[in-house]
Amino acid sequence: MIELRHLRTLSALSETGSISLAAQRVHLTQSALSHQIKALQEHYQLPLIQRNGHAIQLTEAGKRLVVLAEKILGEVQSAERDLAKISRQATGSLRIVLECHTCFDWLMPIMDDFRQHWPEVELDLVSGFYSDPVSLLRQDVADVVIGSENKPQQGIVHFPLFRFEILAVLAPGHVLGSKKVLEAADFAQDVLITYPVPEERIDLIRQVLIPAGVSWRRRTTELTVAILQLVASRRGIAALPGWGIKNYLDYEYVIARRIGAGGLWSDLYLSIREEDASLRYLQDFMETIGQVCFARLDGIRPSGKKGKEKKQGAGKTAGQISSI
Repeated sequence: MIELRHLRTLSALSETGSISLAAQRVHLTQSALSHQIKALQEHYQLPLIQRNGHAIQLTEAGKRLVVLAEKILGEVQSAERDLAKISRQATGSLRIVLECHTCFDWLMPIMDDFRQHWPEVELDLVSGFYSDPVSLLRQDVADVVIGSENKPQQGIVHFPLFRFEILAVLAPGHVLGSKKVLEAADFAQDVLITYPVPEERIDLIRQVLIPAGVSWRRRTTELTVAILQLVASRRGIAALPGWGIKNYLDYEYVIARRIGAGGLWSDLYLSIREEDASLRYLQDFMETIGQVCFARLDGIRPSGKKGKEKKQGAGKTAGQISSI
């Protein structure tokens, strides 16, 4: 009765604690996911989940099946790696461009793990800031770009990784710290500290300040830790992913506030050449990112579906990669 799709569903429910978010994660409608759970519960004559408003909790039976899912899905992934090696599809290169420089913290352990599973694949980071990082794929300077770009481009596919909230970062005791939520006009009061990237690629500027007609002063630096040091020294304020500043918040080095009533959200994508989409080691790299990030990063969500992302292969998810 139980199938791999059921195990993936249970794993997603365990990690997200939500029917809607789990459905997005495994690319099903909420109705289809609920039907899966209902069928399993009827088969085993046991409840697998308990609802608490919009949230869900796994029962003892559900948790037992999640343990099974962790073992089985891990073995399937391992077997697929071995099959790729047997078929001599385990060599190549993975040159990575990071537009999101706060991603280093979670990407480094993934790269270390990847090297152990795919020792014949050359793994490297392409350093520097680029105005158009996706163009490096067409120039064969890079094999993977991790960033916010998802515009349809011939020969390029963009895979949604996850959605995350961008928070305003302030020094403890900053005058704006008395507010629970910052609005566009608040950012005109201080210097905005950012990475040295074009302003049209900064979510706060593009989605909040420009639409509100708010002017800003800007200072740039290349390192996340430098941004946080400048903020803590009251040289300005910043806007960074919530998961990227968690440790600094825990130690009260800086404080954070939501931007706008609903928060400022952004989607992270992994972009590759369409011709590389069938490479098993690249598929494994994306699958590992999903597994690690949803298990370890606070506050991330599956990326929402947007109709325009379907053009020219854009907006596919890691779970759909083998069908390209």
